[in-house]
Amino acid sequence: MKNKWLLISIAISIIALRCTFTNSRNGSTYKTVIIGSQTWMAENLKTSRYNDGTAIPLVIDADEWSNLTTPGYCWYNNDTSIYTRSEKYGVLYNWYTVNTGKLCPKGWHVPTDSDWITLATYLGGESVAGSKLKETFTYDWKSPNDDATNESGFTALPGGYRLDDGQFDLIGQLGGW
Repeated sequence: MKNKWLLISIAISIIALRCTFTNSRNGSTYKTVIIGSQTWMAENLKTSRYNDGTAIPLVIDADEWSNLTTPGYCWYNNDTSIYTRSEKYGVLYNWYTVNTGKLCPKGWHVPTDSDWITLATYLGGESVAGSKLKETFTYDWKSPNDDATNESGFTALPGGYRLDDGQFDLIGQLGGW
């Protein structure tokens, strides 16, 4: 399946055990958390390099993004003045970047469908897991955000995405992992 957008939010805050690790490639420190039997990053990935040190191409132009058949990343709305300083939303990566298997720091991986199913099952099933993962405030999520409980502590944020045509959409309304 060709999917040209993907926000890698390897996770975002959970209760239980919390600790940190530093990505040796770019020096970013990430919080981690254990949910059930899984350890998740507790914030969004924000790297411009693969775990082997190779640069990931920054793709700003909408036409170029829409025609990509190779890896690329960008910041929401190409706004580096806001989003590179933001600890919240991280980076938007296309599928080709994710599919290299080299996006995450060594020892980590992009969650598989099985990983997400395990997480949802631990939280009581797909019908309730989303609410238990979402940040409760409307500071980041557009109102209403009534169903959010964040009882898991995951604090999922709505970082939006980049469409196949290169446009950006739904920040404040949707998060894609």
